[in-house]
Amino acid sequence: MRPTWRILAALVALLALIAPAGAQTPASDSPQAPASGPAQTPASDSAQATLSLSAVLNGGGAPLTGGLRWRVFAAQADPDGTHPLIVESSLAQPTLTIPAGDYVVHVAFGLASAAKRMTLAAEVRSERLTLSAGALKIEGTLADAPIDSSKLSLAIYVPQNRNPMGKLVYAKGKAGDIIGLPEGSYHIVSTYLDTVGAHSAVSAAANSGKSAVVAPPAAIPSNSIVNADIRVTSGKRIDVTIKHRCATLTLKLVNKAGAEALANTTFTVLTPGGDVIRELVGAFPSLVLAEGEYVVIARHDSKIYQSTFQVQTGMDHDVEVVAEEGGKQGQ
Repeated sequence: MRPTWRILAALVALLALIAPAGAQTPASDSPQAPASGPAQTPASDSAQATLSLSAVLNGGGAPLTGGLRWRVFAAQADPDGTHPLIVESSLAQPTLTIPAGDYVVHVAFGLASAAKRMTLAAEVRSERLTLSAGALKIEGTLADAPIDSSKLSLAIYVPQNRNPMGKLVYAKGKAGDIIGLPEGSYHIVSTYLDTVGAHSAVSAAANSGKSAVVAPPAAIPSNSIVNADIRVTSGKRIDVTIKHRCATLTLKLVNKAGAEALANTTFTVLTPGGDVIRELVGAFPSLVLAEGEYVVIARHDSKIYQSTFQVQTGMDHDVEVVAEEGGKQGQ
């Protein structure tokens, strides 16, 4: 018997050596085959899952309709400890088709998030995740008229140690966006963006001769800045309206009132205390200024002229600096 057993063992070893290099035993035939998450499920049409997702704030209510970011990860981690990203979507209520298997579904809503592990078969399934957060929507007005979202930049801070802007938690927010925030106190800073005055800045760059190629103008933060303190409650949405008080001014240096503007003029706009707000170049550059009193200095042909003016909310107008010998000027 012993020689026979040795012959059989030798035959098994020989078959293992001559087996094709690419041949593998199916995982279903070997109970010791290692699990590999979604990859072990055949990616055929019969093994596909259709998953519909939605999210709500805790306390119930209608599903959220915006501001969500969905990501689906494989439940089985890679050797480095990371979970492969399978699919992602920025739709509020996406419907995803993925191979059946084990997954972790993650949804982000501003600073709030939720995750759920699930096993999907070849099925059609709906899942709703609950977010422990509140919702915030910010709008802006100017002279009681809505401000276009492209003209506002919103930043949200968490107060710390009596400092309202202790920690920046949400930068470059857009008006009209619905932002998810954990329950707590927040400080909002809304900055009105100057899209008109940006063209004047481009003119200044072009006249400097530094570059023959001038980049397209980008919005410039104006000095119209509004602050607000709010309290976000979990499960509720808060609508905040921020009122800006500013106007658009066009600067001109003229020989007399109502005359043509003089080209190649440099303007410096200051506060009455002497703080510089903006410097612009051109015949009639424009800029947005917060309501208040200002000083403008015009430089032309080695001469300096000065004037003061007032800004009232929503009252766009021209500011003329008269280049007259009896006016305020210097060399």
